[in-house]
Amino acid sequence: MDERIISFFKERKERFVADLKRLVDVRSVREAPLPGKPFGEGPAAALAEATAVAAEHGFSVTDFDNYAGEIQFGSAPDLMLLAHLDVVNEGDGWTKQPYCMTEEKGRLYGRGTTDDKGPAVACLYALEAARELFGEPKTGVRLVLGCGEETGSEDMEHYFSLREKLKYTLSPDADYPLIHLEKGRFAPSFSRPIGDPGSVIEINGGDTSNIVPGKANALIAGSVPEQRGAILVEASHRTGASFEVETEDGNTRIRCEGVSAHAASPEKGVNANTALLMLLVEIVEDCELKQAMQALLTMAPHGQTDGAGCGVKMSDEASGALTFNFGVLRFDGRRLSGGFDLRCPVCAAETDVKGTVAAVLSKNGFAFDGDPAVTPAHYVPKDAPIVKEALRVYETYTGQKGECLAIGGGTYVHGIEGGVAFGVEFPGTDYRIHGADEFAVTEELLLTAAMYTQIIKDLCY
Repeated sequence: MDERIISFFKERKERFVADLKRLVDVRSVREAPLPGKPFGEGPAAALAEATAVAAEHGFSVTDFDNYAGEIQFGSAPDLMLLAHLDVVNEGDGWTKQPYCMTEEKGRLYGRGTTDDKGPAVACLYALEAARELFGEPKTGVRLVLGCGEETGSEDMEHYFSLREKLKYTLSPDADYPLIHLEKGRFAPSFSRPIGDPGSVIEINGGDTSNIVPGKANALIAGSVPEQRGAILVEASHRTGASFEVETEDGNTRIRCEGVSAHAASPEKGVNANTALLMLLVEIVEDCELKQAMQALLTMAPHGQTDGAGCGVKMSDEASGALTFNFGVLRFDGRRLSGGFDLRCPVCAAETDVKGTVAAVLSKNGFAFDGDPAVTPAHYVPKDAPIVKEALRVYETYTGQKGECLAIGGGTYVHGIEGGVAFGVEFPGTDYRIHGADEFAVTEELLLTAAMYTQIIKDLCY
């Protein structure tokens, strides 16, 4: 551990917090595009404020059309640091001000303090620390501040259409110790026309394919059998979900409640879509829709999250098993449609996941809506220099074991060759990211800045 680096940040703690507040106090949520502002006023305003802060620290920012800003320190850069300034909507339930950062007992409250404005400021200070402590680097470093990470990373698509990728990329927009493997993703929507729906009027379940649906419902013409109470109890026992029935304008509304979870870990949830389908195929008369619902259950059996029903069950040692989520279910009286979300291990590159799923759907009368793309897995070997360096620094500065993590979700570096996510969330803490009262721990942000400074020193000097 370099005590010069530690002392540098101790002396600048108050200024660090003040600079971060300037960014957090800008509501940088994506809105409708404006001329020269592809993500609306908020993200552009955050980039303008970050540019002003950087100038006060002696750095200039190159603006890439308000998609991203870039600070380059030194020439012939090898290392890229990637953070973002946009945030998700504040939502409900705050006890603090989401866009007026407050400090309380070592915590900094406000939207973006951890995701990802705090880390962005930590990276800026790391550049300053390297410059002040070690002078001009042999190879340069770029800090890129994106403005569209939360809504699909269009910012990076634009940025990399104008800039080359570098040898090393680190992003403090995820977890410590380090994420070196992110599964691929295939999230097709599909549908099938239905000529004979029987007594079913409509079905609605889930809002997005990347969430295990916690709720689903169906509207049935007329009333269901008198023995419905026993049927519902039995269905609840078999599925782990709960069911309620209510009369609605002479028809019957069946509501199913499961347990929501992220599609990266569908086994942690109870899928309301598949639970509702299991009940419906028992109580609905024979018809085309019933046959189609039965087909869906063969492709996505309730409680099965490994993709076996669609013929894509697979796993590898590095990334684990493929996971499968049936996230969206709809019937509008004419078409039965849905959406799957598959998180695919590295070995999926050797198989035709898309073709296999398409064939199973076709066999059962369904077809893709459009031409869904397969996003490949992102993988950096454990022995890559950037991985070994970051983990060594983590162990030195934290005293904790550094190890590689493999996840089902994606980070800001997904698709950037050689890029890994390093920080900013330490194990064991819920920073309430995307929720009410999001916070960062001041000392942890300063520690992140110190570790990034050490990495810059080791790789660039």
